This record gives sequence, C-alpha cells and structure tokens, in this order.
Amino acid sequence: MSALLLRLAAPLQSWGVDAKFERRGTERVPTKSGVIGLIAAAQGRQRNESMDDLKSLHFGVRVDREGVLLRDYHTAKNEKVSYVTNRYYLTDAVFLVGLEGDEKLLSGIENALVSPAFPLFLGRRSCPPEGQVSLGIRTGKTLLEALQEETWLVSDWAKKREAPEVHLRIVTDAGEEATNTYFQRDLPVTFDQTHRKFGFRRVCQSAPLIVSNSHSRRAVTLKPTAHEPMTELEEA
Repeated sequence: MSALLLRLAAPLQSWGVDAKFERRGTERVPTKSGVIGLIAAAQGRQRNESMDDLKSLHFGVRVDREGVLLRDYHTAKNEKVSYVTNRYYLTDAVFLVGLEGDEKLLSGIENALVSPAFPLFLGRRSCPPEGQVSLGIRTGKTLLEALQEETWLVSDWAKKREAPEVHLRIVTDAGEEATNTYFQRDLPVTFDQTHRKFGFRRVCQSAPLIVSNSHSRRAVTLKPTAHEPMTELEEA
C-alpha cells in the first residue's frame, strides 16, 4: 500500500459540509468530498460520473497550520427582495492531505494534479490553491505513517509566530478498530447539480504529532546570572 500526499494552502479556503441558504459555513479541516471534487476536476470528470474509485481511498488530514476563521458578510438585492448571507472561510491555513490506496490509481491522480483538466480550488471557486499541490507518492507507507513522517509544511517565516512546541492534529477515516469516532456527512454519492447527495463516514482523531519549533519567537530564553539576592540575608 502507498500514500499520495497533497499540500493544500491558500489565503482563503472553505470546506462546507452543511451549507444552505443564507449561511455557508466551513469545517476546520478539508472534507473528503471537497478533496475528491478537487481530484475529479483535475482529471476532467463530469459531475454525473461515478466517483466510487476515489471514495474507496483511505483519507486523512494533518493540520500544519490551523488558520483563522473569517466571516464574509454579503447583502444582495433585486427588484423584489433583499437578503443577507454569511460565508465563512479559513485564512492562511496549511493542510497536509493523504490518500492511501492502489499505487496505479494514486499515480493517475498525481499526474492529473500536475496538469489539471479544470481549474483547482479549495472548497469554493473563489479559493484557488497556492504553490505545488501534489507532494508525490510515498511508496510502501500507510496513510498514518506518511502523515506522521512528512516534514512540517509551514514556512520558516510563519514558524516564527508559532509556539516552541507545536501539536499537529491528525484526522483520518476510522478503521474497524478505531475508538472515539464520530460521523461526518462528506462522502459524495453524486455531484450531479440536479440532485447532489452525500453520505456519512466514520472519522477519528489520532494522537497529535509533536514538532519542536526552533524558529519560534515566543520561546523564553533564561540567561544564567551569578547574582544571588538571598546571600545578603544569609550573611546577616
């Protein structure tokens, strides 16, 4: 088994699960439906085509930078009615996404991401990715191994603003043996615009990956001193 790794980063991302009417929210990590949609666009698939091969891939996310939640307030009006919408985004987030499965399928996905048939976006069309998306295939690695062993993807400049010790969350599809799982409705049944449909998948959160951040400006350096103020009291 092998794992394909993706870097999903941009000024804005939005990964909606329950986005209806005037409120369009975002999850704090990329959704499986959103990533499958990105891959399908890269491969040039039509919305009414089957996604069963992509759905079968074991999916996981490592949160390399959480990002900040942003609310975009909209007003719209026509001749008869006016209304307000609230759209939510993640700003400056960085995610490492892993897909585990057959290496031939992963190789086809990687080639499509390098030369996509349709434009790529991170959850919404207003959120194009920045930089390289595909990081390549890690042959012989399980999904969790690949997510745990990959180098922290945050730039040296951004690391200065992070803590001296960073805990990176890892969220994956839940296996049979997993405990403390929950259900999330982001498994695409069909992307057909006449009747979009999504199913549920079991999700679990693994132990966080602890990274030592030597670039942090938040580290406190204690300089040793020979001065001992209590000495005067002892002599008295």
